[in-house]
Amino acid sequence: MGLSASHKRIWVGIDAGKGHHWAVAVDADGESVFSTKVINDESQILQLIDAAREKAGEIRWAVDISGRASTLLLALLIAHGQHVVYVPGRTVNRMSGAYRGGEGKTDAKDARVIADQARMRPKGFARLNTPPELVSTLQLLTNHRADLIADRVRLINRLRDLLVGICPALERAFDYSAAKGPVVMLTEYQTPAALRRTGVKRLTTWLERRKVRGADAVATKAVEAAQSQMTELPGEKRAAKLVCDLAHQLLALDERIKDNDREIRETFRADERAEIIESMPGMGPILGAEFVAIVGDLSGYLDAGRLASHAGLAPVARDSGRRTGNYHRPKRYNRRLRYVFYMAAQTAMMRPGPSRDYYLKKRGEGLLHTQALLALARRRIDVLWAMLRDKRLFTSAPPATQTA
Repeated sequence: MGLSASHKRIWVGIDAGKGHHWAVAVDADGESVFSTKVINDESQILQLIDAAREKAGEIRWAVDISGRASTLLLALLIAHGQHVVYVPGRTVNRMSGAYRGGEGKTDAKDARVIADQARMRPKGFARLNTPPELVSTLQLLTNHRADLIADRVRLINRLRDLLVGICPALERAFDYSAAKGPVVMLTEYQTPAALRRTGVKRLTTWLERRKVRGADAVATKAVEAAQSQMTELPGEKRAAKLVCDLAHQLLALDERIKDNDREIRETFRADERAEIIESMPGMGPILGAEFVAIVGDLSGYLDAGRLASHAGLAPVARDSGRRTGNYHRPKRYNRRLRYVFYMAAQTAMMRPGPSRDYYLKKRGEGLLHTQALLALARRRIDVLWAMLRDKRLFTSAPPATQTA
């Protein structure tokens, strides 16, 4: 006799999407139990959960996306006490070729692969949980900041490109990505002729009224650049209007970034770990917020080595035949987490202390600058892990070993 539904176990793989998901369930023998399309809607997802419960007493769910597209799905599954694991999309892509259809791709096939992988590798994938509200908020804020920074880079590149077509000397004169004063100037003066007519004294006064730091230096450099070119270039008038518009957009965007950063700091410092993280040299509130947004409560990492591996700072063996001890940088890791530790190490290395001493030691061993920084970043992961584990602030001297 077959097992009753209450004694059966099934694995449900879900190929998640923005508009809809596709769910495929398999039993312990890998036989399909059901395959269905599910609209990304609360009522339909709840119907899917009920349908799975009718088929088996124990259900294991697996998804290939843990981002915004699957937020509602994961929230409902976890709220109803379901066991959910994350099967990376790269794993699905690699294994799909072994299934019927070869390289052919459909949502149903991907969902079947996800379910099968969860069935065959019960301990091979990380379990998903709903992140705390603070972590979810930081994820949204840091992702939004990344978008704003990308928009800023595009604006500056477009601004500089237009300035080259008006006055190359003026484009070279300033670093528009780092200084606000020259951008303020471009909201009113964009052409060499306009700058020459205004002159250094009047331009300085105009900039000072707008609270530009070093107004005299900005005005002097701008007028000198204008005096080096007497020729009016084709399309200059229209380009000047576009530069004016871009300058206004850039100033407004900087204010949005500033507001976003303030909200990130306030949210991050509401976390009980913020003081510990910020006590480590180089880890300010923005990098600290990025760290918390990515790693959550650290429950998904068994030790500091796992965290280092996620950041791409733990070498991976590549031995073959007689070649042993061959290590290389992993290809699969979280780029943003690696960036957090790299930038924090770079900042800490610039100031006297244990981080700079370790960096100089590695340089003395023959490592290049980037290699020494990565070595420092890896070492700092161990330190930060221990700080969070023991709930203690950073100290330059290692803590005393406790004896029984």
